[in-house]
Amino acid sequence: MNNTPFKIFILDDDVWYSELLEYHLSLNPDYELKKFHSAKDCLSSMYERPNVVTLDYSLPDKSGAEVLQKIKEQNPDTQVIIISGQEDVATAVDLLKKGAYDYIVKDEDTPERLWNTINKVRENVSLREEIKQLKEEIGQKYDFSKVIIGNSEPIRRVFTMMDKAAKTNITVSITGETGTGKELVAKAIHYNGPRKKHPYIAVNVAAIPKELIESELFGHEKGAFTGAVARRLGKFEEANKGTIFLDEIGELDITLQAKLLRVLQEKEISRVGGNSVVPVDVRIIVATHKNLADEVKKGNFREDLYYRLLGLPINLPPLRDRGSDILVLAKHFIDNFAKENGLGRRTLSAGAQEKLLSYSFPGNVRELRALVELAVVLADEDVIQEYDLNFNANHTEKDFLAQERSLKEYTTEIIQRFLNKYDHNVLLVADKLDIGKSTIYRMIQSKELYIK
Repeated sequence: MNNTPFKIFILDDDVWYSELLEYHLSLNPDYELKKFHSAKDCLSSMYERPNVVTLDYSLPDKSGAEVLQKIKEQNPDTQVIIISGQEDVATAVDLLKKGAYDYIVKDEDTPERLWNTINKVRENVSLREEIKQLKEEIGQKYDFSKVIIGNSEPIRRVFTMMDKAAKTNITVSITGETGTGKELVAKAIHYNGPRKKHPYIAVNVAAIPKELIESELFGHEKGAFTGAVARRLGKFEEANKGTIFLDEIGELDITLQAKLLRVLQEKEISRVGGNSVVPVDVRIIVATHKNLADEVKKGNFREDLYYRLLGLPINLPPLRDRGSDILVLAKHFIDNFAKENGLGRRTLSAGAQEKLLSYSFPGNVRELRALVELAVVLADEDVIQEYDLNFNANHTEKDFLAQERSLKEYTTEIIQRFLNKYDHNVLLVADKLDIGKSTIYRMIQSKELYIK
């Protein structure tokens, strides 16, 4: 329970009875109580936003139904407990339908029943406040600048696209190498978008066996297949009104692609073994490390589904293209790891920083995190040295040459690496690589390269 007073208005024209209720409820010191003997006085004080109003059904100036309606119009969250001298089932049902929390008949047990009912209301209020706080924390947790750490030009472009995606329900397709943070981006878009109060359901298509993926996505009816002992809702139904994130969508079997396309077009699913259709209202975010356009050319991915899923494309740059973001991320991971493990502050030596900037990071952000956390453990002092960064000798060269890029792409990456290494000093890099400085400036102007 929080320390905010729990406000209760007692509205009853019977002065003696209202004092009886006040005395009984005042036994709880957390309750802030006010008595009213007319509907007019009570309604004029609703700006105080009471948590509960106990309402005598038979008032001289307004009927209980009228007062209930007025209270709900002014403060929908205020719970109204009707207290009536008559046991009228039809009236009670009608008032409950109109928003009353409970209907209590006046007798010797009324104070005790009221006490128990208000306790339930208070528990519900506390639960709603806790849920609200958790949602606010989730929203803060998935703030764009906290999800993806960095300030490089490629990342600023990602932030711009994420912001555009969060403002609408457009389908989003996220591409990027393994370890670049595709699911974090999907979550951030959902929790900053119009569906943030509804479910976010993530499905890794590559992790589900081919024979189970249809049931996993669309659900199944009892008896649909051996082992289907009960109806099971699929991920699309679980995500209704919210977002479904389909990771590694390029791995979806070609036979199921047609069924997914139908779901996107018709906004309805059919459970395995069922004949009826179930409407679904779901936002789609997909991710893949594959080039889906190439998969379409190879016949591995339906062209119509590809265009249906393309939506707003967001490409996450590999870590090796993010320059000084490598050091910003490394510091972030080091600080977090040290804090979680009760260690003192750790810093990177100049040699360690240079070693990080010269590495290609085939595992991207995920690999950087593992690398620097291990370095924190291995370091004998508060300063992490070059030798504490434990990756294979020659690993950088092998990963670099294994990427099967064009000569132009290799050339661009080599120049960018040298720019990062030598603090973006164009003249020094031109001298080191024996190329014209005008070539580097031209590539910067065309945004093939970037500097601080």
